[in-house]
Amino acid sequence: MRAMPDIRRSAPAPLFSDTTPPALLERVDAWELSVADGPVIATAIHDGHALRQSLRARVALDDDARWREEDPLTSFLTQVGDARLRVRQSRFEVDLNRPRAEAVYTSPDACWGLDVWTTPLDDVERETSLALHDRFYDMIGELIDRTVARWGSALLIDIHSYNHRRDGPDAAPAAQDDNPDIELGITTLDPERWGDTARRFANVLRRHPVRGALPDVRCNVRFPTGGHFPEWVYAHWGDRVCTISPEYKKIFMDEWSGQADISALYALRDGLSHAVDAVRPEFLK
Repeated sequence: MRAMPDIRRSAPAPLFSDTTPPALLERVDAWELSVADGPVIATAIHDGHALRQSLRARVALDDDARWREEDPLTSFLTQVGDARLRVRQSRFEVDLNRPRAEAVYTSPDACWGLDVWTTPLDDVERETSLALHDRFYDMIGELIDRTVARWGSALLIDIHSYNHRRDGPDAAPAAQDDNPDIELGITTLDPERWGDTARRFANVLRRHPVRGALPDVRCNVRFPTGGHFPEWVYAHWGDRVCTISPEYKKIFMDEWSGQADISALYALRDGLSHAVDAVRPEFLK
């Protein structure tokens, strides 16, 4: 695990009500958040597809190309959380799983070789996007603070998906050896406190079939270093937060056409729900 710099700022005023459960005091169009009373926070920070109007006029990618690199439908899986967060804005506007300095894609090297913009973004556009990055981390930081204060610890389920047919819609999918159906990113949890919890979580996922077969569930295969968001959480809360980042191979949809497999999506949701329920008692103060 890498130590992260302390980038957290104190918000000028509380963003949540002083109630149980807390509620956002001001609506933010960039995300949807519902909070019930419990220790499980589920997030889908790459689910969104929206771009503000000034960026839509400058984006070089069509909607299909952007959607293929986003994590559509992952917000459906956040139903397993007590707090459920779906970010509406596209990662092409601001990538909340990257450090602030890298959160706005400025070159093909930053985003799978894609030319995102017809012309380079000016400072005003970049700072507008980065203000959303700041707001997100202020908001999620206060939510985690409140959750840990009430329950003593929190379980963060940081949900993503990944492509496995990058060679084209008619080409063979990537080999299973390096592409598990569900990868669990657990690089940023304290192994002494939460290692057994992560193993139980994975074992429960393995017992719930998807598309007629038990899923291949492994840890830290494709993304062995994790992302900025879980690293930031670990840097600030340490072993008080157990972060598990499921990366779902897009077996629940066709990544080229966008066609969803609804039965597979429900099966993945049900398996995740059982896994969360299996470890939830460990987070009840």
